[in-house]
Amino acid sequence: MPRALFAHAARDLRLTDTPDAAPGPGQVRIAMKRGGICGSDLHYFNHGGFGAIKLREPMILGHEVAGEVAELGPDVTGLTVGDLVAVSPSRPCRACTECLRGLPNQCLNMRFYGSAMPFPHIQGAFRDTLIADAAQCVRATGQDASQAAMAEPLAVALHAISRAGDMLGKRVLVTGCGPIGNLVILAARRAGAAQIIATDITEPVLAIARQCGADVTLNTAADPDALAPYSTGKGTLDVLFECSGAQPALTSGIATLRPRGKIVQLGLSGDMSLPMMMITARELSLMGSFRFHDAFALAVKMMQDGLIDTAPLLTHSFPLADFQEAFAIANDRTRAMKVQLVFGQC
Repeated sequence: MPRALFAHAARDLRLTDTPDAAPGPGQVRIAMKRGGICGSDLHYFNHGGFGAIKLREPMILGHEVAGEVAELGPDVTGLTVGDLVAVSPSRPCRACTECLRGLPNQCLNMRFYGSAMPFPHIQGAFRDTLIADAAQCVRATGQDASQAAMAEPLAVALHAISRAGDMLGKRVLVTGCGPIGNLVILAARRAGAAQIIATDITEPVLAIARQCGADVTLNTAADPDALAPYSTGKGTLDVLFECSGAQPALTSGIATLRPRGKIVQLGLSGDMSLPMMMITARELSLMGSFRFHDAFALAVKMMQDGLIDTAPLLTHSFPLADFQEAFAIANDRTRAMKVQLVFGQC
């Protein structure tokens, strides 16, 4: 019987048998191959949620996934059995006010895999088999499943780059070099950034940032004033991508921005205070970047075309049965960047 990985509460994950199902019209059944453990999965594991969002019932985790099409439902075209597909977790309703405004990532009725925001919760994709809408599936021909499963976090980074606008010749600061921060480095370089400075508080992740193309890496735990040279005058940098969700990173990053610079906030860890006088006097633009939608297919294509290589980020893989060890390693930023679960193995 197929299995699925449920979060029941903080530090309470259970691998449970689940009934199999047949795909309906417009759906496919996917034999899952890979699933990446994301920061939100770790929040559910460590804390039972994040902020006001808490688990209220058992929920299957996971939304960074890829697998092979095992069965086609009625009326499915464009896919064949055996296709490797990256599966987008983004399922907007396409009928609410925000969808009709052209903002599907802000859908009022979003069904995003592995989310406790609504109740009943939206079940995730860490399972042996998944019934998905064919429209969610992007063929990943020429890739392996580990690459295809990176499409979701890469789409997050690509959406953030689109929020910032023109990158050509810009000097960019990325604070927080976890998977999203490093993918932002890769995407900003591809978009034409002239210089990329990256900060973090652990040396192993900064080493990966250098592999991903950061020109300068700074350990702000070892040197809290490391960004001071970039904060002279009215700042020297053009764009800040804040990926850590940490107050000190946001504050020190804003100080480096020259007038009319841009702040793109990706990190989610709760509310933070802002240096409003500096933002006002320098005429800085502050914008959020939340999830993605259209960028998912682009992420797959960029990896297929060799334009972005996510391989340096994948540091560990574990069979689904070894989920406890996988989550323990994923929790240790000194040892792991991206940890993936492998489905179909005992």
